[in-house]
Amino acid sequence: MDLDAVPQEGNATLAGHRKLMYARAADGRVVGVTSAGWEAEEIVTLHAVDAIDAQADVALQLARQGLASPLEYWMHKRRMDVPLLAQTTGLWQWRVRRHLRPERFARLRAGLLARYAQALGLTETELRSLP
Repeated sequence: MDLDAVPQEGNATLAGHRKLMYARAADGRVVGVTSAGWEAEEIVTLHAVDAIDAQADVALQLARQGLASPLEYWMHKRRMDVPLLAQTTGLWQWRVRRHLRPERFARLRAGLLARYAQALGLTETELRSLP
């Protein structure tokens, strides 16, 4: 991308911040340039956020019906998925998926519950409950 082609349309999802992009200057060197973003990026970001919010809503309904654990709701609410939560907690993905089942989650030891709570930025009491 050339230096004069860096988008400056604005992007509400950046909340007034600017981001660094790399572009080719007139002399052929690649330089860092700040960008206000562009409309296409904003649309895609908003769609992705809506999809994550929909996943959280589904997980909340399943948890209220006893078909999923509160961990699944909070994982989606904090915009995480199984791989990210596993990486953050230092657990295997298969263990995280197992803890999404309500009967397994109910039997979690205090140490595992604390790891999940810390990774999600919640207290253990909040993690065990639903809004």
